[in-house]
Amino acid sequence: MVVAEAPPLYLGLGALYERELDAHGVGAVMLTHKWQPADLLAPHSDIDVRVLLPEAPGDWEEWNHRLAAAHKSAVRREVSHGRLLEHPPGFAFTVAEADGRLVSAPELATWSLISGSARDFQRWKSQAQMAPWCEVDERFYRGILQARLGGRYQLAADSTDNVVEDITAYRRHCVAWHYLAPCWFAAAALATRTRCPGKTAALTQWRPDGLDTYAELCLRHSEGGPDGRPHSPRHLLRAAHVSLEAAMHRIPDASRPPDKGNESTGTDWVMTAGMLRVRVARWLYYLDPPSGVATDYLIRREAKELRSAAQTLNALAKDGASPTQRLAARMTGLIPTGPTTADTLRATIAHWHRQKSTVRDFLSLTPSDVNP
Repeated sequence: MVVAEAPPLYLGLGALYERELDAHGVGAVMLTHKWQPADLLAPHSDIDVRVLLPEAPGDWEEWNHRLAAAHKSAVRREVSHGRLLEHPPGFAFTVAEADGRLVSAPELATWSLISGSARDFQRWKSQAQMAPWCEVDERFYRGILQARLGGRYQLAADSTDNVVEDITAYRRHCVAWHYLAPCWFAAAALATRTRCPGKTAALTQWRPDGLDTYAELCLRHSEGGPDGRPHSPRHLLRAAHVSLEAAMHRIPDASRPPDKGNESTGTDWVMTAGMLRVRVARWLYYLDPPSGVATDYLIRREAKELRSAAQTLNALAKDGASPTQRLAARMTGLIPTGPTTADTLRATIAHWHRQKSTVRDFLSLTPSDVNP
């Protein structure tokens, strides 16, 4: 399998990030990032890292402090890193969870390797591509659409804070790469029941009749129109609305494929734990970023992530009949609800510290505990 190489800017960022995590004792054995190299468009795309650990650390709170410090150190290196390294990693998993196929297949299918064992990485990617289509896939891809369609995507909400080059070009990037391309990616996967590796691949390979022009417009959004000038962000937004309305007619209605039972529950558990494992690092960074780096918009964005985690935890808790279900219920009680502010994050960090044993037990549950 030929693996495309990331653009030089992002290769350098990945190498820097690996060095910083090593220097701060984070203990990662593999780093990956979401999306494919062709999907990283300099200087606007940020790099969304996933951390693979050999095993759960003994103290997640201390580990998060190390991760936050490493991220802050990397951002300090260049003013552009406030955007390129917008936030600390989005997930942390153990090698056993990836080996046990408990990482969501549609999520893993988008990964690209930064550092670590290429052999293990390719095995996990192959397993993710070959796994039968299931409810996890339907929820993953339809969730992308539901978060953006029907007027939910707002260009004004795509913050230009920390953007240091050409704000208008960045807004074009937001329309194409944060709205149209992710929806096209999800629609392509649902229409073909295939886990797409990235945005560029979906736009290149899935071309329903009559929609070629829109796919090309998205891929070439930074280039000039017929008059030689780049399209305005508003023009792109109108075109995106039209193209996605047409694309939605090419995908099947929502269905409920066979639920994989314990396997699906295990994936939900690991994905929720994986996301919550890095939350404190994010909050510490947002509350104390390097000078000149804005994080207020990222603090507000946490509400959506935490709401999703709480919904999954409630489903996992069920009737509280088993120890793991009762643990999920206790963890649900530690998730803040409502809008997120700096005070919310400070209070939650303190709350998690007081409830350290519950947090540790939830974040460190092993695959055999999840699926006994």
